[in-house]
This record gives sequence, structure tokens and C-alpha cells, in this order.
Amino acid sequence: MNYFKHIAIFFISLVISLSVFGQQKNIGGWLGYFGNQSFKTKWNIHNEFQYRKSNPSSINNTFIFRTGLGLNLSENNNNILLGYGFIQSSLAINETEKKINNEHRVFQQFVTKNTINKFYLMHRLRLEERFFSDDFKLRFRYFLSMNIPLNKSELNQNTIYISLYNELFLNAQNNVFDQNRAFGGLGYFINKHLKSELGVLNQLTGNQNLYILQFSLFNNIPF
Repeated sequence: MNYFKHIAIFFISLVISLSVFGQQKNIGGWLGYFGNQSFKTKWNIHNEFQYRKSNPSSINNTFIFRTGLGLNLSENNNNILLGYGFIQSSLAINETEKKINNEHRVFQQFVTKNTINKFYLMHRLRLEERFFSDDFKLRFRYFLSMNIPLNKSELNQNTIYISLYNELFLNAQNNVFDQNRAFGGLGYFINKHLKSELGVLNQLTGNQNLYILQFSLFNNIPF
């Protein structure tokens, strides 16, 4: 099936790129699946799975699961969503031992989209209530993305496009600046419901500046 052929090409590209980038310090890899399934016209269910290894030389890694129920306030746009996330992080104690941290996260978000000529824009505002075993944190996130088709005038089947985004994270407590993520890469629309993206993400935190190779698969097939 052509869909699987295209996906396989992207995964092969990912492996080749990781082998090249992996020789540099602090180059990691993030894999992600993002599903948004609509039902009854205005409603949608969000499901998300991610595996992150920000530094290949470290035993640190992160697994993320998110799900949520959303509602479009207008036709196919202006979506509000209430969700839950489970985040498990493995943090190195020494070269061979690691500590497992579990986080439960409730979040509320608003997403709106608009198009200016060939520029497809998306804004996302998200509020997170983060529950740890011995702590609680409140965090705000603002995400802005832009997709630009290269071989067609619109984003539809077989379109190759430039994918750019930036996301700012702010804490409600001390140390207001949490992190910033900037991404640039290429995407491919397999069809109107499936697309994939491959690119490099820069993650800037208070004490680290990391470069990460990121591959994502997006599934919007409705129920």
C-alpha cells in the first residue's frame, strides 16, 4: 500500500539522519504519534504517544501519553479541549542507575487556525496542572506553527511542505521561564487524513540548549 511505502521512506530517512546527527554532542531523537478523531461533526478525541531521548549518550528517556475530548466552536476550527497526560521520565542517578519519575497532568487548551495566502497558521494556548509525587506545578504554553506547501498551492494529498513552529513554556511559580522549543523541517501529506514530519528541534531551558531530531506521524481519520 502506498501509504505504508511513504511512511517507510520517512522512517528510513529518520534512521539515516540519526546516524549522522548522533555523532554530535547532545543530539537526541523524539518520536511521536498524534491522533485527532472527529465524531458527530463538532466533537473530537485526541490521542498522543511520544518517546523522547534527548541525549543518546545518556540513559535518560521520557514516555508521554495524552488523551482528551474536544469541541469545535465553529466549523472545523476554534477547538477547546480538556485532556489528561501521563509522563514517565527516567533520570540518571549515575552511569548505570536511574530513577523513575511519574507525572499526572490535566490540561485545558484552545486551538485556532487560519490561512494567509499559502501560509497555514495554527495557534494553541494550553494550561497545565502538573501533579508529581511530592509537588504541584502550574504551567502555561503558547504554540505557533506555520506550514508552507512547496509543490502545490494547497495542503492536500501528496503535498510536500515546510513545517515551522515555536512553543514557549512559562511557569506560574518561581522561575517563570521554563523552556522554549523551535522546530524546522519538512512534512508530507500522505492523504487528507495522514501526514508525517521530520526535522530538527531546538530545546532551550534554563541550563541546556539541545538539538533534537524529531519525527511525527499525524492521523486525523474520523470515526
